[in-house]
Amino acid sequence: MANLRDVRLRMRAIRQTLQVTKAMNLISTAKLRKGRRVLEDTEPFFTRIQKSMYDIFAGAGGNVQSDFFGKAAGTGGNASRTAVVVVTSDKGLAGGYNANICRYVTGLCSRTNNPILILIGSVGYRYFIHSSFLILENFSFKSRLPEMEDAKEIADYIISQYLWGMFDAVHIVYTHMYSAVKLLPLERQILPLRVEILRKELTRIDSRQRVPLKFEYLPSAAEVFNALVPLYVKGIIYGSLVESYASEQSARMTAMDEASKSAEDMLALLQINYNRARQAGITQEVSEIVSGSAALSE
Repeated sequence: MANLRDVRLRMRAIRQTLQVTKAMNLISTAKLRKGRRVLEDTEPFFTRIQKSMYDIFAGAGGNVQSDFFGKAAGTGGNASRTAVVVVTSDKGLAGGYNANICRYVTGLCSRTNNPILILIGSVGYRYFIHSSFLILENFSFKSRLPEMEDAKEIADYIISQYLWGMFDAVHIVYTHMYSAVKLLPLERQILPLRVEILRKELTRIDSRQRVPLKFEYLPSAAEVFNALVPLYVKGIIYGSLVESYASEQSARMTAMDEASKSAEDMLALLQINYNRARQAGITQEVSEIVSGSAALSE
């Protein structure tokens, strides 16, 4: 009887865990759809920013002078430094989502000159706080869908530190969702700006050849260009945050689905063991009754 009671307790615990994993799967599915919809709604605005920046640069014949092309690098007299913005989640239970990012960033920092980490997410902070890499700042959004104000806060901080000369290059590492089952870390350079990168991004978005347009910019083309750069950086960071959020939900869906399958398999095995133990107990009781009856008859 004690064995049967232990099996029943284990089965009840697994059923409760199964309810939690299925609920988390449904929640992650809804969050994933919302995140992808938000990203698709805001993407045209930031694409228009990229096109305007390229039009200004191409229309001026490449003569736009801006600190965002690398002029501000090393103004403080310090050695060359590279800032790496790392996007992780604020909680676990997402399979290998956070582990893949941390492993990728560790390899990137080992190949980078004087890396400085700007962390987004509590999991990444708990991991890199025990490493030898310098952590400049940490941001956390409590596992909610990133908003535009969150991206603006990070973009303003990065731009101010870059112009001040704290570092001369900025890279962001986040998880890109190629498909529901293919989630891989992706590295992207934010600053300094590269015209060829802008051209490649616009070609990827629109394969048609862009014709340089002639406009008159007031007070100057450089002033308008410098005003657009913070919006461009904010767009990259916001897109990376939402893409990482969607990838996190996809990874959690997969993890919870696997956990649910494992729980169902364990439950089925325990049910078989429970039935066998129960059948053995009934057989033993019947044998005792028959034996007792035979003894009384004698």
